[in-house]
Amino acid sequence: MPRKLAAGNWKMNGLAASLAEVETLAERFATPSCDVLICPPATLLSRMADLPRGAIEVGGQDCHANPSGAHTGDLSADMLADAGATHVITGHSERRADHGETDADVAAKTEAGWRAGLTAVVCLGETLAEREAGQTLGVVGRQLAGSVPDGATTAKCVIAYEPVWAIGTGLVPTLDQIGEVHSSIRSALVARFGETEGGGMRILYGGSVKPSNATEIFGVADVDGALVGGASLKADDFGGIISALEASVG
Repeated sequence: MPRKLAAGNWKMNGLAASLAEVETLAERFATPSCDVLICPPATLLSRMADLPRGAIEVGGQDCHANPSGAHTGDLSADMLADAGATHVITGHSERRADHGETDADVAAKTEAGWRAGLTAVVCLGETLAEREAGQTLGVVGRQLAGSVPDGATTAKCVIAYEPVWAIGTGLVPTLDQIGEVHSSIRSALVARFGETEGGGMRILYGGSVKPSNATEIFGVADVDGALVGGASLKADDFGGIISALEASVG
């Protein structure tokens, strides 16, 4: 089975001084027993990649589906890789909501990441209205089918389940709710990609993960790590989550 993954998404946060947090993490987790990834804003990506950061990997928060062209303000997956990225987040709910990205858009960006040699962290998740209407599994299943291209493997694809209503709100689904969705995602992955790839593909949970709740979340079946927002900005907070994930490995 692939190693578990603690991924931090800094979103539109972080200036040069924030790089000190990464150096602190690198010193604390010189040889972590799980994978650690940080996706900073594009302005910090190459500088973070050049840091003495040990085992910490660096990723982009988004990419354009095309390798180049007249797309002012966008970055291609090749540019991210050239700057030192190993991963790229695709389909985050904030991209879907703020920029109208469809499942087809997400799939195209995911394929672009693969072509550039990046591992894609493909995000799925329902809104509060969809959750209250009992549509969670249907919505997540549709997003999974439409956002993950054929040919996905454990090496180049990670799935992140992030209920939209839990992102940055402090609200967290119950452990049973998290387990139900992760189990459904696992079943769909196995049915589509087979036991080896679908069974081994990492499924992260994201949405108000913090040191105080990480241990119990990581105890849920088919939770292979976390995609962390605000709590990844500080070494102490993200370090607590990484430690909890390491402890879950045994």
